[in-house]
Amino acid sequence: MRIEAYNNVSQIYKPQAKTKVNNVKKTAYQPDQLQISNFGRDLQAVKQAVSGAPDIREDLTSSIQSRLNAGTYNVDTGDFAEKLMAKYQEKYVF
Repeated sequence: MRIEAYNNVSQIYKPQAKTKVNNVKKTAYQPDQLQISNFGRDLQAVKQAVSGAPDIREDLTSSIQSRLNAGTYNVDTGDFAEKLMAKYQEKYVF
């Protein structure tokens, strides 16, 4: 084995000395900022309005609720089936 060949190879793979960087510019600290767009503000206002609205529209459901409680609410099964099939065709039949 040749020793000088080993020295030549080790010099090739020898890690290079790192140089220091002295010219580093220091920047002033700037905190992160958040800006909400007009659309975002409008969306937030709409969400607040919707959250304040009731989940059930009592003006539409009160008559049905009273008929259900009285036992006088009847559903025409033929009419219901037709509407159900129309919705099915609307969604799934092309």
